[in-house]
Amino acid sequence: MHVGKSNDSLSLEPDTKTNKANLEYDFSAIMVGVAEYKEGPTGCTVLYFPETVRAAVDVRGGSPSTFTTDNHNFSAGERILDAICLTGGSVHGLEAVTGVTSELLAQSGYSTNSMPRVAAATIYDFVGRDNAIYPDKQLGSVAFLNAQVNKFPMGATGAGRSAKVGKGYNHWETGGQGAAFQQIGPTKIVVFTVVNSMGAIVGRDGSIVRGYYDIHTNTRHMNLNHLMDDSVKKLGNTTLTVVVTNQKLPAVSLRQLSKQIHTSMARAIYPFHTIDDGDVLFMASTNEVDNANLNAGHIGLIASELAWDAVLSSFEINN
Repeated sequence: MHVGKSNDSLSLEPDTKTNKANLEYDFSAIMVGVAEYKEGPTGCTVLYFPETVRAAVDVRGGSPSTFTTDNHNFSAGERILDAICLTGGSVHGLEAVTGVTSELLAQSGYSTNSMPRVAAATIYDFVGRDNAIYPDKQLGSVAFLNAQVNKFPMGATGAGRSAKVGKGYNHWETGGQGAAFQQIGPTKIVVFTVVNSMGAIVGRDGSIVRGYYDIHTNTRHMNLNHLMDDSVKKLGNTTLTVVVTNQKLPAVSLRQLSKQIHTSMARAIYPFHTIDDGDVLFMASTNEVDNANLNAGHIGLIASELAWDAVLSSFEINN
């Protein structure tokens, strides 16, 4: 039980400085901001789209914690978004969304003719810490205000500040957030992910590269003897992913791509979409270019490989 330290009992100061590695890419239609509370530690990552995007969502696993993902247009791939907020703190971290919406309201000159269009998803990041500190309105606001183009902090930062992987069997290890980018002609595709999974991270050669760490043998493996061990931490797992392209795509393609790419990530995280995970993938298009050399099938294949790369970049070897 987490007692004592919480947002209500402390005066928390947001931190936007990170010494983590950044993915640098060329996609100015997306702005990314991160903010953290060191006292948690916990944090949030805000993706802001100044010209809006059309998006679809795929929600899987038995324990999702989301905001507005049950919108019918979202499920159909027709949802228009101003921002996506990824956050720690489980359901409490959804408060960070109000910081994003308040800044969008201020940006509009406090016009209420239309409402800010924000979606969000959270991870449970209380494993390995003894407090109940979570991303709140202040943290969401600061993350939004510090958003910048073409730079995504990776590792244990932002929403991935206290992420853990491989909690299902043996010993967990630190996770985090990762990203990967590719451009084919005028078409740009970028994948952002926050990995806080019950499963382990799997390398391209099929070996476990993060999680399921056995301190006795100094190896990583799945020990099936632990499956029935009640002492194993199984609760509080989720991988959050955002895929964005500038390729013009119809709603039906966005919807199907969200499913296809999410399914492909089972190659990188095993097991995936369990009853104790709350995995969510947002598929978005800035609708800027029409590349006749690429169709939705090509986008799906490329993005699926990028998603694997993003997962592999989410952790630091020295953590």
